[in-house]
Amino acid sequence: MYETRSRLSGRIRVVDYRRERRLIVAGEILSIRPLDGDWSRLEREYWWTALTALPLPPRPRALLVGLGGGTQVHLLHRLARPRLITVVERDPAIVRVADRWFGLDALGPLELVCADAATAVAALARAGRRFDFVMEDAAYADAPERGRPLALALAGLVAPHGVLVVNRHRRADGRELARLLRPRFARVVVRLVRRGGENLLVGCAQPVSRAGAACT
Repeated sequence: MYETRSRLSGRIRVVDYRRERRLIVAGEILSIRPLDGDWSRLEREYWWTALTALPLPPRPRALLVGLGGGTQVHLLHRLARPRLITVVERDPAIVRVADRWFGLDALGPLELVCADAATAVAALARAGRRFDFVMEDAAYADAPERGRPLALALAGLVAPHGVLVVNRHRRADGRELARLLRPRFARVVVRLVRRGGENLLVGCAQPVSRAGAACT
């Protein structure tokens, strides 16, 4: 359907396969959009599980770190009716592809921040922003020295009664990351999305105050 190259992401392709449109970046499938509008086929995928593993506050303000083709944006609108979605994506080429080929332009309200994840998260923290649902999908297979600081910084942006979900490759540092996040949240769960799959989700609910954490 479409192909381009990006200095930041490498080869970017949009491919229609059977009943779905796929965004393939550097050989990996980053997003899926059903061509027939049947999103229920994604119930066993990590995008859906990220929104259902822990209860979300009603009408959440959401922060997504990593856009891809916007699968998570579409599902958020269908499952959670968010007030606002803020998306951090470093590559303008990915944003253009999501807008043109994956229906991102039809969704709203949507706030796009085109910047490196660490830079954007630091700016949101300085601005005092807080979110009811935070999803980190940008450091999936990165080395721990990059992925862990990002996830820990995002923990500080979660509103009271909010939820943080981090997507990691099952062979990466997800379980160690869960250990580091446990003092910061009332509940932390680790879930392999499906047997034989590669996505391991770390879900964290209800941030605890620093004073509360010090007393436990």
